[in-house]
Amino acid sequence: MGFGLKVIVSFTLVVVTLTLSVNLVVSTRNRQWRRDKKGLKSIANDALVIDFPGQPSADFKHYAGYVTVNENNGRALFYWFYEAMTLPNEKPLVLWLNGGPGCSSVGYGATQEIGPFLVDTDGHTLNFNPHSWNKEANMLFLESPVGVGFSYSNTTSDYSKLGDNFTANDAYNFMHKWFVKFPLYKNRNFYIAGESYAGKYVPELAELIHDRNNDPSLFIDLKGILLGNPETSDAEDWRGLVDYAWSHAVISDETHNIINKTCDFNSKNPWSNEECSDAVGVVLDQYKHIDIYSIYTSVCITDSAGSNGKSMQVMMKSTSKMMPRIMGGFDPCLDDYAKTFYNRPDVQKALHVSDGDRIRNWSICNETIFNDWLDSKTTVIPIYKKLIAAGLRVWIYSGDTDGRVPVLSTRYSLSTLGLPITKAWRPWYHQKQVSGWFQEYEGLTFATFRGAGHAVPCFKPSNSLALFSSFLLGEPLPDEQ
Repeated sequence: MGFGLKVIVSFTLVVVTLTLSVNLVVSTRNRQWRRDKKGLKSIANDALVIDFPGQPSADFKHYAGYVTVNENNGRALFYWFYEAMTLPNEKPLVLWLNGGPGCSSVGYGATQEIGPFLVDTDGHTLNFNPHSWNKEANMLFLESPVGVGFSYSNTTSDYSKLGDNFTANDAYNFMHKWFVKFPLYKNRNFYIAGESYAGKYVPELAELIHDRNNDPSLFIDLKGILLGNPETSDAEDWRGLVDYAWSHAVISDETHNIINKTCDFNSKNPWSNEECSDAVGVVLDQYKHIDIYSIYTSVCITDSAGSNGKSMQVMMKSTSKMMPRIMGGFDPCLDDYAKTFYNRPDVQKALHVSDGDRIRNWSICNETIFNDWLDSKTTVIPIYKKLIAAGLRVWIYSGDTDGRVPVLSTRYSLSTLGLPITKAWRPWYHQKQVSGWFQEYEGLTFATFRGAGHAVPCFKPSNSLALFSSFLLGEPLPDEQ
């Protein structure tokens, strides 16, 4: 009798336990739960991407949606977050930013370069990227500022305020609010990476985090920054662009000599000198015949996903208040097939940006933002000095066939830092071949990619993943075969 009672009680407990388990599953079917040292926590229950059109098979989860960075104005930034392919609970968090200003980190970084799902040239097919950076880290792509990609504001006047400071502050607010949605990553090692005009965005955001980390309640565990072909210092960037064009036979000796004699890129308005302005115009005119972002590859002239057959454009903003800008990362061919994909109703619904009926207009670059940009720091070298002094890891890489922010521009900018060299210039290897050259300074590593253009991972996907891994580990690049 006693034995029978024990069996009945045990069976009842099992039934109750199963019932509670079923109820928990039903009530949290849209929520992912994980246990950490502090107990059970939730992760963005409403942001999980499911039934993503054309998605290749994957064992990791990804999330997309909005974070409102200003409630009063209805200002919201769109993000797409990929967990690491393996051990996401142990790997760091990396925020990736593209530049322009005005270009999409989803359209370039996630779609063309380092995301796990790359959009094919038909604008419909997704291909799995075997060299995705979420092999090594949890990757967060942000469309910033508002007006870029799916990011928006309900207050029209916000769009007239866009510039470096506005963007840095919104990105900073975004991170803190994103950590509320994804609390498991709040105390994770954090890095910021990006390319082109993000050469301004990344250090500016890093400085903001560093300065405000004095308040324990605002602490973000920033460990370092990684920059690819970055705009760094206007004067050095322009001088490098001109010298690179000359040294690679894009312009004549005569044009180069005129620029050297008449252009003072350190002045507040070098374009007030008509001879200088005209000679620099010749440089840009020559680049209209080739791809400034990859000088040895063919320009886009074929029809793809609705391409209008335009060749590569060099978009220049001329102003007397600051150095003229040339949009970094603008390619009509890339724009076409990314635009086709992200304006699909089923894609937008899966990414939680629309209900699939009312479609948001998405473009890879917003030219209005580029043309109306308010403030741009002439140099971020002082920020480099501050971050290096704080002990943050600073790595910079440069594709050596980029004419837009060429390797010379970066070398000229870094020379102004005056950092002691700890390990001299030497080749680094990947798969037994010279991948490029690198040099280690006190507090900074600079590396080149041989034969890569402006967006390095597009040209050297395996090599760039190898560099990314070394960066995260804080280990030197391999300098032996």
